[in-house]
Amino acid sequence: MGDAYEPYVGRWSRLVAADFLRWLEVQDGCQWADVGCGTGAVTEAVLRFAAPARVIGIDQSEGFLAHARAHVTDPRAGFQVGTATALPLGDGEMDATISGLVLNFVPEPERAVAEMTRVTRTGGVIGAYVWDYADGAQFIRHFWDAAVELDPQARDLYEGTRFPLCHPDALASLFTGGGLAGVEVSAIDVPTPFRDFDDYWLPFLGGQGPAPGYAVSLAEDRRADLRELIRTRLPIEADGQIALTARAWAVRGRR
Repeated sequence: MGDAYEPYVGRWSRLVAADFLRWLEVQDGCQWADVGCGTGAVTEAVLRFAAPARVIGIDQSEGFLAHARAHVTDPRAGFQVGTATALPLGDGEMDATISGLVLNFVPEPERAVAEMTRVTRTGGVIGAYVWDYADGAQFIRHFWDAAVELDPQARDLYEGTRFPLCHPDALASLFTGGGLAGVEVSAIDVPTPFRDFDDYWLPFLGGQGPAPGYAVSLAEDRRADLRELIRTRLPIEADGQIALTARAWAVRGRR
């Protein structure tokens, strides 16, 4: 599970996380929680860029946690089973509670923000980021534009349609409605270069996430049609490389 997620999203989440953590401006030596930590990409970024005293990654997937424990071995990091709406942490235990690429998948994001707030001390930071599925996440947008052209019913699976939360106004309203102070939203743009078409396409065959799940559900001939249509649309350079960018929306506030 983790090995499939990494080439699809994990490698790009790390790039966003680095800029996100700098933007949060949390002081060194703090206690962090990474909600929906997945393979540990954001946890690893906290260790690298934020000089934490401790960071606890929390996820409901044992498969993702196994990958995280195997790859993030810094003694300051720990991983626990839990959900975004029922965090296994005490009230006010954390200085900073964050979530990367998760809130749009939570059925009740208001409850997730309430839980993140509960476990954060007064004056502490709560932050999150999500992909700009509707426009800025080009590697995903190219996939769905082609999929919907071939199969109009695929529009119902497209994250840009399914996740209205992935918009700056919606994120600001979510955090403000959760009682957080000083709420701000910012765009984070990162390069997502691919060595060649296979580097772009093969992660969609891992089945992790809505787009890969759709790809592997197709019959082989329909999947081949999708693959070739995407190939004609991508800006493939003479040496085979594909230079795309991805935008995430980041939001922060204080308890």
